[in-house]
Parts: sequence; C-alpha cells; structure tokens
Amino acid sequence: MGRDTARDTLTGSRIRERRAVTGLRQAELARLVGISPSYLNLIEHNRRRIGGKLLVDIAAQLGVEPSMLTEGAEAALIASLREAAADANTSGDEIARADEFAGRFPAWAGVLAHHQRHIAALERTVETLSDRLTHDPQLAASLHEVLSTAAAIRSTAAILAEPGDIDAEWRDRFHRNINQDAERLAESSKTLMRFLDDSEVSSEKRGMPQEEAEAFFAAHDYHFPALENGRDNPERLARSAPELATEAARAIAHDALVQYAADAALMPLGALRRALARFGPDPVALQRAFSAALPAVFRRLAALPRDLMPQEAGLVVCDASGSILFRKPVTGFALPRFGASCPLWPLFVALNRPMVPVRRAVSQLGRSAARFDCMAVAEPHGATGFGRDPVYRSVMLILPLPDEVQPDEVQPVGSSCRVCPRPACRARREPSILGEGF
Repeated sequence: MGRDTARDTLTGSRIRERRAVTGLRQAELARLVGISPSYLNLIEHNRRRIGGKLLVDIAAQLGVEPSMLTEGAEAALIASLREAAADANTSGDEIARADEFAGRFPAWAGVLAHHQRHIAALERTVETLSDRLTHDPQLAASLHEVLSTAAAIRSTAAILAEPGDIDAEWRDRFHRNINQDAERLAESSKTLMRFLDDSEVSSEKRGMPQEEAEAFFAAHDYHFPALENGRDNPERLARSAPELATEAARAIAHDALVQYAADAALMPLGALRRALARFGPDPVALQRAFSAALPAVFRRLAALPRDLMPQEAGLVVCDASGSILFRKPVTGFALPRFGASCPLWPLFVALNRPMVPVRRAVSQLGRSAARFDCMAVAEPHGATGFGRDPVYRSVMLILPLPDEVQPDEVQPVGSSCRVCPRPACRARREPSILGEGF
C-alpha cells in the first residue's frame, strides 16, 4: 500500500481534507465543535483517536455523514462520483455503477471526484462573493473611499501639470496634499484587501448587527439549555455574549432569545421529546399536541439539539418586505446574506396567502442537487386592532426531502437571480452572471 493510500485510510486525514474542501479554518471548526484548535490539530494528524459524539459533531459541521470520515476514502469517493453523476442528470443505472467505476479506475475516479468538489467549492464562492460585492455596505463604503481619494489625487496632479508657473507656497501645499492623499489611499487599499481576504476565508461575516446576532446563534448551535431550564434569561445572555459587540446586535439577539424562551415555555423539551417519539418531526401533529401556532413549531424544531433532531433543520424568517430577519442555514440550501432571495421560495409565497400554510418540495439549482421539504406560513407579528394594519412575518422550516419523492414533484428554485443559472424563469428579476451549464 502506497504512502498516500495509507494516509487516506485514516480518519484524521479525511477530516483535514474535507475541512480544506469546505473552506473552514482549523480554529473555526474547533470552536464550532467545542474543542481547542491544538486538540483538533492532533486529531487531523492522526495522533488522537476520535469517535462518538465528537465525530458526529465534526461530520455535521463538514456537511458529511460520519461514515464518510470513518469508512475510508472509497466511501467518500463513491459518494462524490454519485453526486457528480446526479448533477449531470446521468441515469439511475449508471449512478448505481459508481462503485464499479471506482474499483476499476481508482485514479480516474479520484480525478473526477476532485473536480466535482472543486466545482462545488467554486460555486459557493461565486454565490458568497456576488452577494457581498452587490450588497455589502462596508464594501461599498471602502470602495467609495478608494475612488474618492484617487479622484482627489488626480485633481491635484492635473493642477500641477497645467502650464505656467505656480507660486512656490501653493506648489508645496499641492505636494503635501498629494502626499497625504496617497497615504490615505494606501491605507484604504490595505483595509479593503484585508476585508476581502477575511470574506474568502471566514464564514463569520461581521460588521453589521444582524451578522453579529447570526454569529452569536451559530456559536451556540441555535440551542440554549440555560433558557430551557430557566437558569438564565435573554437579557443576561445577550449582554454577556462576546459575539455581540454593538447595542443594535444585542437588541436583535435579545428579541430572538425572548421568542426562543416563549417557544420553550409553550413546548418544554421533555414533553417535546415524548411528542417527537410519537409523531416524529411532523409540524401539524406537534401543533395539535401543544395547541401552538405553526411558526412556533417551526422555530422549535429548528432549535432542537441533535440528539432530538438528528436530521438538519434550517429556518428562515422574513417580514412583509421580503427582508430576511433570521436564518439558520442548512447544508445545500443557499441563503443570501445581503441580496434579495428567490421569490419562488415558499417563505415568500406564504406572504401572498397569510394564515394559510404552504408546503413545497424544492431543489436549489447548482452542482449539488440537494432537495428539501419546505413548510412556511405568514402570520401577524405583534398586536393588531381596528385602525392598525397587521405587520406580517413569514417563517419557513427547511427539512431534507425523503428519497421516495419523485423528481417531477420537486420545484426548482434558486438562491438569488444573480447566481441562478436557470434560463427560463417567470420570477427572474435580472440576468444571471452564470452560464446555463454552470
């Protein structure tokens, strides 16, 4: 057995390789699973054994099944081949022969799987950077600073280049202005480059209050045991969170935590555990069991710990303008951070029919043909009354779609028009920057 093959049979090496593919830094993955970076480094270099809950947590953060990290490179290779075949709309018979292809041509299978992973990573990068370049106010301010400084230097230089003598005092003043503007331009350019570098290597985009709140919830895996058992309260949690650096971010997180505590009081964890054992994650059955509104059930399911909700559950909340107020990502379902999302999402369809639940089987177009069961409902937020128009909020729960659902029953949707390659779409607002075959 060659050196590379021996390395591939080790779980730590596969964790390191998968982390590199997903773009996670070692320190970031360590924080997400609750261990130190030094300990993760030992695991990735096969100096510490790993199993149990820690392996499950790492696999979840890397978006793979634990078996893909423990059963050897062949299982991961075959999974990548099947994903590539599904993206190319290859027939089911050919997909079933992926293991045969990997056995007969392991080197070519490795090349194909590598390119499949690389294309998927590039697609995620395009989506993220397009969203950020188009809508990020911090980037817009940085670009404005660079352009305005360059314009000031050009104007001063044009004066100095004009024919005729300039008074020595004025010439020295112009030279000082150019020198000061050049220093400002250099500093602004460095700031912009640092910002772009951070954007590429970090999944925690900070700088806006909502981003800080998202980082806070992600750091807690969207579950707060201290609120479940009454040992803490939303005010104290929001005030003590290191992720919440601004008062606005603390206010956003506080409101979400108050809602979390109310949902937990309505559906206590113990009673919910028993209900899940009886009904499974069926929102309608849980709604009846607890006499709760569907949005509360959606929020509760998305906030459950992994021992109660082994499958991934995403959540998106928006107001009547379509602005996303809260989001819990789920693997394979792209949620734009800044830009306008796809209007075909059930989240927005529900706004057209308040109080009427909407359920759709959807798939997001792209290299990863992930399919989802999306349930949404829009209801008034806050008090209503005569002479006061209701303010609606829509809540959408995102669950994996069962395999038995037929392809013709699944509606294709995008993340946003700008990075959606679907050519003929009745909801398109602007041309895509991607080709049809992307």
